[in-house]
Amino acid sequence: MIPLLIYVGIFIAAFFIVTKVVQKAVPQDYTSLKTVTFGDESAVRPNRAAGIISILTIFLLWGIFTGSSLLPGFLHAPGPFEGTASFTYTAEANGDTDDADVTVIVHPREVDTDAPEVDPGDGFAKNDATTVAQWRTGLINVDRNDDITKGDGAQVIAINGEAIAPGETVYVDGGSITLTDKGTPNFEPTRGWQMEPLYLPAPEEVWTRTLSIASEGFRNFTLVEHLGYSLFRVVVGFLLGALVGIPLGYAMGLSNWFRGWFDPIVEFMRPVPPLALIPLVIIWAGIGETGKIILLFLAALWIMAIAARSGVSGVKISKVHAAYSLGASKAQIMRHVIIPNSLPEIFTGARVAMGVCWGTVVAAELVAAEQGAGMMIMTASKFQNTDIVIMGIILIGVIGFGIDMLMRWAERLLVPWKGKG
Repeated sequence: MIPLLIYVGIFIAAFFIVTKVVQKAVPQDYTSLKTVTFGDESAVRPNRAAGIISILTIFLLWGIFTGSSLLPGFLHAPGPFEGTASFTYTAEANGDTDDADVTVIVHPREVDTDAPEVDPGDGFAKNDATTVAQWRTGLINVDRNDDITKGDGAQVIAINGEAIAPGETVYVDGGSITLTDKGTPNFEPTRGWQMEPLYLPAPEEVWTRTLSIASEGFRNFTLVEHLGYSLFRVVVGFLLGALVGIPLGYAMGLSNWFRGWFDPIVEFMRPVPPLALIPLVIIWAGIGETGKIILLFLAALWIMAIAARSGVSGVKISKVHAAYSLGASKAQIMRHVIIPNSLPEIFTGARVAMGVCWGTVVAAELVAAEQGAGMMIMTASKFQNTDIVIMGIILIGVIGFGIDMLMRWAERLLVPWKGKG
């Protein structure tokens, strides 16, 4: 909840600073502004400042809640308690009570720490010391060195003078103590707001691991090879899906017979997620490269067919009539009217299909693969190497974004008439 509030606050502050202060100070080119922007994609462009601030905000929140060394200390969220905590417990046995002190050393999880020696003191309840790792809890067997133990009828009745019963919790400096059902104090250090590195390592740790794998490799393959295998599978599967899907979509858009024959099949397969086909593809084609290519082919096929069909159906009939009136043949209408006017829809479908293929190949590699980004993530997760998992996720996102940007560039180059009527 706290990160979300910080994110919203930064968004609101950045919006007003950039749009109400910075942009007003810069002279506007009103001749380039359009009167109507609704429904016209060409009239809306991403605000570069907003994009940069958005990315920086994500990394800022990441650093704040992981205690990153890249940020000054005052920007860090409260971290987990580290140091020495102590409390006094009151034991009751045979109608008598006695107090004893417990010293708890809270240490980082990766650092081995020994409990200090303490003077046991007088009375049947003895002083004790123990260690607990950050973000962990520790049962404290306070009666292990007491003269009268739980087996003799002794029980803990208070912590720091505050009465406690099994199942209840008392807060002390550095953490809290909950009495278990069997009467044993369970100490939990204060966790703070920062994430445990096991679940979310700091940005610099992920960057260090990325450099390490880039130079040393992972599971007998370099990082480039892992990503290359995934990209190769996606490109081949997408191209095969486009080679079949686009002609199929054109046929469905131009022929009533083809539309009636294939429409039920396409509409049936369209909502089926590609991941649901993984077991069937494995049964049919095994876990090798062929199975992965077939899965990606099926992921792209229906999207490209629907995009091509939609592109053909969206061609204005007035353009077709105008071409006929000028003496154009059916082949010329197809070449100069149908295909050019359907290309924007096809490129939009291609971007969607490529994104689906990229997500599908990662899932397919999670099931069975010796190389690939998905295999790298799955193997790392088994050994709780969260930094490798996050590295893989970031690389997958960056590559996917790069593919989308490349396809946008190709669309602007090959279909310059998009959005211009």
